[in-house]
Amino acid sequence: MSDKLKVGILGGTGMVGQRFVSLLENHPWFEVAAIAASPRSAGKKYADAVGDHWKMTTPMPEAVKDIVVKDINQIEEVASEVDFVFSAVNMSKEEIKEIEEKYAKTETPVVSNNSAHRWTEDVPMVVPELNPEHLEVIEAQKKRLGTTRGFIVVKPNCSIQSYTPALHALREFKPKTVVATTYQAISGAGKTFKDWPEMEGNIIPFISGEEEKSEQEPLRIWGHVENGKIVKADSPVITCQCIRVPVLNGHTAAVFVTFEKKPAKEQILQAWKEFKGLPQELNLPSAPKQFIQYLEDDNRPQVALDVDYENGYGISLGRLREDIIFDYKFIGLSHNTVRGAAGGAVLIAELLKAQGYITKKA
Repeated sequence: MSDKLKVGILGGTGMVGQRFVSLLENHPWFEVAAIAASPRSAGKKYADAVGDHWKMTTPMPEAVKDIVVKDINQIEEVASEVDFVFSAVNMSKEEIKEIEEKYAKTETPVVSNNSAHRWTEDVPMVVPELNPEHLEVIEAQKKRLGTTRGFIVVKPNCSIQSYTPALHALREFKPKTVVATTYQAISGAGKTFKDWPEMEGNIIPFISGEEEKSEQEPLRIWGHVENGKIVKADSPVITCQCIRVPVLNGHTAAVFVTFEKKPAKEQILQAWKEFKGLPQELNLPSAPKQFIQYLEDDNRPQVALDVDYENGYGISLGRLREDIIFDYKFIGLSHNTVRGAAGGAVLIAELLKAQGYITKKA
């Protein structure tokens, strides 16, 4: 019998679900034991349920092809086969909240890629290198849910990964005002160019709900825990524009920032180079060795060259220079379906296991 933790993937047939399946192939700690999706996919083998809609560039792992997909609403049945679940379901926000809490109440931890619980006061929203201390609210959440091992943890929006880590590494200089424009890949909408041919050679200047998330979610990450709840930070002030561009994977950000204590350029570069977090200290399986890289070439970072840095778990920065209105400006790049989605959730699960929050069910 395997010593690995048994994982369920809720919403396993969609693009993020497929990315979970790909990232968990040969994972040293986790193995996919159950896949759940909508009733129309239930009862089919995973390979048949996905059919010709496999969106990854690597082949579907052999180990999952014959797994029979379960109805996501058969909560007790799915929960009985796994130690915890990843959630990447395509439902309304209220439906997601309800079903994730139902899974948690079966004593099954839920690590969610969805946005539904990002503002639930006792649900931690975590980038493992930035705010692992927020996991302490899990104990308060379990009291509310009436569970002993079931809880929900979420990862933040994919677009903020391209600039929030860079700003976090500079918090000693107190960022005061931030303007960010993100240029977001079509996979962020669960699409490929085959699905969305009208995006070729096109730009769409609006992504529903994205700007509000990009402006507010970093403040929750930089918030603090108080009385079993997360209280968001009140600074810096962030304003964003979010644009869909004809790129498959990779969100790029153009960022302008003013500090209360303006650092020298050399201090910024040193802070980025030296920054590391708990995943690096614990040597978690998916943790990038060097979380943030700075590229000196004016033509970098580029999606084509840099999106897969550290297997998609790292952040690439470039073009740091002083600005005539703000203190500095720079460019950031992150992989939106690895670090920004499924991979970020896998790293959270690794941290939860390392800290004893996720264990084998008795």
